[in-house]
Amino acid sequence: MERSGGNGICRAASMEALLFDIDGTMCVSDPFHHRAFSELLQGLGYNGGAPITPEFGMAHMAGRSNQHIGRFIFPDWPQQRLHAFFSEKEALFALYAGEGLQEVLGLRELCRWARDRGLKRAAVTNAPRANAELMIGILGLADFFQLVVAGEDCREGRSKPCPDPYLRALALLGASAERSVAGVAAGMPVVAIASESREAKVVAAGASMIARDYRDAVAPKIDSELIAVEPHVSFPSRIE
Repeated sequence: MERSGGNGICRAASMEALLFDIDGTMCVSDPFHHRAFSELLQGLGYNGGAPITPEFGMAHMAGRSNQHIGRFIFPDWPQQRLHAFFSEKEALFALYAGEGLQEVLGLRELCRWARDRGLKRAAVTNAPRANAELMIGILGLADFFQLVVAGEDCREGRSKPCPDPYLRALALLGASAERSVAGVAAGMPVVAIASESREAKVVAAGASMIARDYRDAVAPKIDSELIAVEPHVSFPSRIE
C-alpha cells in the first residue's frame, strides 16, 4: 500500500530480495532478553538491587547492540569486563529462549512463499551473530537464510539504525534496494510487525505496511503493492 505523507510511486519492478530483522519481526524475544538482563543486573546491585522494569528494557535495551547497551548501563567498565558480562547474559538468554521462543504467526508460510518465488533472503540484526543464529535455529529456519548480517559485522557505531547492515546484506546478496523489502534507513520499503498501540509510531518512522502478524495477507501485499512504493527516507530510522 502507499503511505500517506509524501511517498511517491516508482515504476513497478519484480522483487528480488527480502531482508528480515529477527527480534520482534520473526519472533518475540524481548521477554527472554529481559529476564536474563534483569537477573544479572539485580545480582550486581544495579538500580539499587531492584529488578529493572520491562519499560526500562524497551526504552534502553530492546533493538540495541550489546556495545550500545554496555556504554549506557556501565559507562565506566573496561571492555573486558563488559565482554564477560554479555557472555554470561547471552548464555542465560540461550537457555531461556530454548525453553519458549516462538515464531510470529504465519512466518513459516511467508518463508515458503519467498523460497518458492526464488527471492534472495537474509537476516539483518543488531544481535550478536551467535545469538542470531541460535534464534534462527530454534525457529527451524537455519536453511532458509542465505546469509546473516549482525551488527558486529559493521564498523563501530554503524549497526542499526544506521543503514550499513542492510546495505551490506544487499551487496552480499547481489540485490538492489529498489527491488528489495526491509529497512527504512537503507531506502527500502518496510513491513512492520506491530501491535495496534504502536501503529502510529511505526508509520511515523517510515513503515510502508503494518501487520499484526504474517497471517495478515502480507505476502500478496508485498508482491502486488509494496515493491511499487518509493520509500521516503527523511524520518527517524529507529522505531522504539
